[in-house]
Amino acid sequence: MSNTKIKEVEKAQQKVQLVEGLFKPSEATHVVNALIDQKINFHKIQKLRLWEGSEEADTTYENNRIKELNDAKQTAKDYIAIARKEGYNVVINSTLNISFVK
Repeated sequence: MSNTKIKEVEKAQQKVQLVEGLFKPSEATHVVNALIDQKINFHKIQKLRLWEGSEEADTTYENNRIKELNDAKQTAKDYIAIARKEGYNVVINSTLNISFVK
């Protein structure tokens, strides 16, 4: 692979720091819920688009992702509730990794 191609690949990989910091439990709950809710809404819209194309469309993937994300949201809520009860703050780090694939 030439140096030019290596540089192109490096440019095709990006990291975006979405969340980084120390939060009060109430703030942490809000941040986590907002992130997960956006992802849930994305899958709901995808499911609706598929359904609009054909009422018999297979929306299994979208249904499963929505369920998994709701479960993750509840798990995070329970975890943060422990921090609140014990008097802890919450550290959240979330990085979005983006790359190209063919």
